Amino acid sequence: MRLLSVNRSLPLNIEWQNKTITTGIFKIPVSAPVPVDAHGLDGDGQADLSVHGGIDKAVYAFPHEHYQHFADLLGRDAADFPYGQFGENLSTEGLLETEVMIGDHFRIGDSAEFEVSQPRVPCFKLGIIMQAPQLLRPFLKSLKTGFYLRVIKTGVIQTRDKIHQIHRAENSLSVADITRLRYFDTDHHEDRRKAIALPALTQSWRDDFS
Repeated sequence: MRLLSVNRSLPLNIEWQNKTITTGIFKIPVSAPVPVDAHGLDGDGQADLSVHGGIDKAVYAFPHEHYQHFADLLGRDAADFPYGQFGENLSTEGLLETEVMIGDHFRIGDSAEFEVSQPRVPCFKLGIIMQAPQLLRPFLKSLKTGFYLRVIKTGVIQTRDKIHQIHRAENSLSVADITRLRYFDTDHHEDRRKAIALPALTQSWRDDFS
């Protein structure tokens, strides 16, 4: 498992549909080492902290393996997508939603450690950066959403760092399964009760399952 790219940006104002909106989705790859604390990457920021950022969603990881899938879906060339194309802080290799569990812990590089907290739910800003507002529903339905991480040990990360799994969450649900459970297979009450009991799952998701 590898960290292919570290991406960050501060919020900026853009014009969209005759409105000015503020967004931090336009992430830019960084080659230098980047410090990480409980609030995320140094030099990174989010515009709407009600849906992005904060302690429980400090860092957003997205599998680079999915770039080709969405390029094909949109009839585009994945080679035209730079790292950070989906607004992710971490472009990863080897961490797929079907395998990563809520509550899994990973170390990136020599120091920083992270815990998987919830899947990403796309908002209209993904449609803006992808120039495809129709993408939001297919993105969610694909279950190829990436996932948020909380920082459990501060440190420094850098592009090309190795990613090590240091804890496997037992009796948990995968990122893909919990997305499916919330949005598509909503009648699985036993799994919903299981989701409510997951201490690593963000409170907003546990509340929703309740």
